[in-house]
Amino acid sequence: MNKSALTTAVIASAFTAALVVAAPANAAKKGMDKCYGVSLAGDNDCAAGPGTSCEGTSTVDYQGNAWTLVPAGTCESVDLPDGRTGSLDELDRDLPQT
Repeated sequence: MNKSALTTAVIASAFTAALVVAAPANAAKKGMDKCYGVSLAGDNDCAAGPGTSCEGTSTVDYQGNAWTLVPAGTCESVDLPDGRTGSLDELDRDLPQT
């Protein structure tokens, strides 16, 4: 692969990665909210905080620093075990052991 082809491949890869990262943000603008603490382990849309990176990386059910997109206005009414609910803000509960 010549230098020009390699440069083009790197740029294309970076562009694709940017689109993947932007997809959840765009969805959130279209009637969806980021809802923290509602997904099962490995079933989150993206995440925040140490030990997580993005889609499918949560390791604990209802992990407080992992979010899933839900219809706008429904996050805090999601019923979870033990009376917990979702949150529009990152939570300090159900975090993986470090």
